[in-house]
Amino acid sequence: MFKRTITAALIFGAAAIAPPAVHAQSNCAPRDSVIERLKEKYSERLTGGGVQNSDTVLEIWSSEKTGSFTVLITHANGMSCVVSSGQNWNSVVAATAPKGTAS
Repeated sequence: MFKRTITAALIFGAAAIAPPAVHAQSNCAPRDSVIERLKEKYSERLTGGGVQNSDTVLEIWSSEKTGSFTVLITHANGMSCVVSSGQNWNSVVAATAPKGTAS
């Protein structure tokens, strides 16, 4: 009984901490095809982003028309991975102080 309990604990423990390799690959595709889908299906356009490091760029695509948004990580090899997506995107414009006013 003790051997079975230990074996089951090891198997389920290993399964719990193992990365879902198949699922992780399913959200990545060549950037051109990802962008085409975002534009055609969701009416999204590039609305922000920045360089993470020498190999990756973070991109935010959103649509005022549909309210959807998508966060991508694009790698130097041309592959883009969807990190997050959702609805009810709200663009925030930073308020600027009038000229001559102390900030």
